[in-house]
Amino acid sequence: MLQIIHEAGWPIWLLLITSVFGLAIIIERTLSLRKRRVLPPGLLDEVIALVRRQHDLPANLERLAGSSPLGRVLAEVVAVRGQSDAYRHTAIEEVGKDAAWQLERYLPGLATIAVIAPLMGLFGTVVGMIEIFASYTPDGGDPSQLARGIAIALYNTGFGILLAIPALIMHRFYRTRVDYFTHQLERQATTLDRILSGHAARAGESYMAEDA
Repeated sequence: MLQIIHEAGWPIWLLLITSVFGLAIIIERTLSLRKRRVLPPGLLDEVIALVRRQHDLPANLERLAGSSPLGRVLAEVVAVRGQSDAYRHTAIEEVGKDAAWQLERYLPGLATIAVIAPLMGLFGTVVGMIEIFASYTPDGGDPSQLARGIAIALYNTGFGILLAIPALIMHRFYRTRVDYFTHQLERQATTLDRILSGHAARAGESYMAEDA
């Protein structure tokens, strides 16, 4: 490996540094975008039961909001359930957008790596070509310098493509996963809001019947 790095010349270090950043993003997003971490199973039912038992205290909602992105959105739905329709929808939408932003974090960086890696490999190719042309003299070329220029060009081109392919694949994978999570956050928030609105309406009708 060290021999390959040596033969690839100094441009390979730019690609190696970029690969470290890419690997770090992939590891971080793989851990952060686990389904159980974003959408804990059964959480919607737990929140509904929490409200029905009237245990929706600020401390409980704060713990719920810190548990997961879904918990944060559902906690906001519970917190604003007594407000007007326009206020509720705006508040829930803002929290949902922030949760979606958290899910999408670092994905633009991974997309950038997928784009610039081939360009960096092309830059290494240009450096290799410069080495090749520099090896020619009026008396003939230096075979060792010619071979070094070819090695720099090929190694950098190959490594740039090799780096871009998994970066692009993982970006598309995470992008699809984030879209799914965002849809689920919106769907479950809408479901909870509808349930709480119906519960509040029934409670109001019951109160009016008793008052009459």
